[in-house]
Amino acid sequence: MSRERTEQRQREVLRLYREALASFGRRVQGVAPNQWPAPTPCAAWPVRELVNHLTAEQLWAPELLLGATLAEVGDRFAGDVLGADPAAGWARAAAGARAAFGVPHALMLTVHLSYGDRPALAYCAQLTVDLAVHTWDLARATGQDTHLAPELVEFALREVAPYTDRLAASERFAAPVPTAPDAAPQTRLLGLVGRLATPFPAVDPELAD
Repeated sequence: MSRERTEQRQREVLRLYREALASFGRRVQGVAPNQWPAPTPCAAWPVRELVNHLTAEQLWAPELLLGATLAEVGDRFAGDVLGADPAAGWARAAAGARAAFGVPHALMLTVHLSYGDRPALAYCAQLTVDLAVHTWDLARATGQDTHLAPELVEFALREVAPYTDRLAASERFAAPVPTAPDAAPQTRLLGLVGRLATPFPAVDPELAD
């Protein structure tokens, strides 16, 4: 890839990562106090654990961009990282990660991940896809707007499509769900990551108070 193409890719990924952080953050702010135990389409995680997972991912980012290994970070971000105010916990972690990726040349670094050393640019793209998909999970679980920004959907589709056969094996996503060839891009994305774009069980109106 030419230098110009690389720089263009870096700008795109950083911009969409920031957009994905903001999109997920809006849904976190919209979670009602008694919705935190509610189930989500991501069966392993109720709402609080889903947000906790994404928050921990953002807490890892500054450490990895500084060159830390998994062993050096250890279990610092294991367990509950949200504390008494989950929305505030998320906001702090998101701000730290956003700042870390925004440091000049940060996307040119190499990070040490559980599956080997990878370019920070690829790592940021991975976080962006994860945020986009889980934004839908959180919105669906809490009765919020499930519409994802079209450019985030298109980006995630491009990132995910080449690895469809490996997604379920990675245990990061459920097995793909077939979708119609003419399905909307968001529906196709959700299908690739094992989500059915059908109504989730209705949210109890009392949970929205």
